[in-house]
Amino acid sequence: MSERFYLYNDQEDTKTRFVSFMGEEQRFDLAITTSNRYYGKKLVMNMLSNRFAIIGSDDLDEPGYLEHAYNLSESEAQELREFLYEVI
Repeated sequence: MSERFYLYNDQEDTKTRFVSFMGEEQRFDLAITTSNRYYGKKLVMNMLSNRFAIIGSDDLDEPGYLEHAYNLSESEAQELREFLYEVI
């Protein structure tokens, strides 16, 4: 077997916030990780759907971004967007 080629292999201390809330459309169970790796953006994992995205405030303003990343309807994405505006 050949030697493994790493593109990177770093270790970093991160801060993760776990939050669960019930919107009008659905429940969200999120893990929001803050790291130096993503240039000020946060890694937002939806533990109910096993989907995640790296999100900054510019991404929240991008039409269809949350809908696509989390496979949400427009109204479900709006609930998530409103919450993420508070924490990102």
